[in-house]
Amino acid sequence: MPELPQKKVGIVACSGEELPEGTITRLAALKVLEQTRPADTVTICLPLFLAGGEGDRAFARFYPTIAVDGCEKRCAARATEMYSGKPAASVVVSEIVAERGFAQPQGLSLLDEAGIQAVESTAEVVTQKVDEFLGRSWSRREGEFIESASAPVEEQEAVEATCSCGSGIPMQTLEIAGERVNLIALPLIFEQFRNLGKIPGDGLAKELLEMIQIYNPIPEGAEDSYAKALVREYEEYLHQEELTV
Repeated sequence: MPELPQKKVGIVACSGEELPEGTITRLAALKVLEQTRPADTVTICLPLFLAGGEGDRAFARFYPTIAVDGCEKRCAARATEMYSGKPAASVVVSEIVAERGFAQPQGLSLLDEAGIQAVESTAEVVTQKVDEFLGRSWSRREGEFIESASAPVEEQEAVEATCSCGSGIPMQTLEIAGERVNLIALPLIFEQFRNLGKIPGDGLAKELLEMIQIYNPIPEGAEDSYAKALVREYEEYLHQEELTV
């Protein structure tokens, strides 16, 4: 298997601004990203995600993601599921407020005491879920957990939040059956195959296809087109590597 980037958890927060809960989601997410779990989390920008940001969508397919929403509409969770897959967890501020018996938060840019309480509690819930997910194995093929474990809750040194688009997930675009397709982890897979001395020939197409399917969905009936494109691109990759030696 290719050596892939360090496992992290993505956090996508509701971008609603018309309710105090929208402000709470962003502040709670920022607290986790910058204070409680800065080394283990990255932010996913919801507007960019909806606009077609490949880096953000790839991350949400590749790693477990927590959607933090303000209300029962669950806009962040629905968007994540629509474009990348069901989020590993969905946290809803209005539910936390009700469960913990807080007063209804007030204020938009400036929250009242109840709003600040909701920020702290929401950040606490998200932090616990991050720890839980980091202690469990995530199947990139199925987009779900394959075993469970728990991790201790500890405060990490605060840093500036990082974005999922800079998380180091490698992608490469191929022309397949007249369409441009972004394939996750393809550069690392090519590198691994080259290091193993694999050359074009019998069985290579099948091996490449099986490896690619671990990280990328392949439409039913498109296997042959993908296999041919992968072999073609791998041959080009080997040629370019020879020229640079």
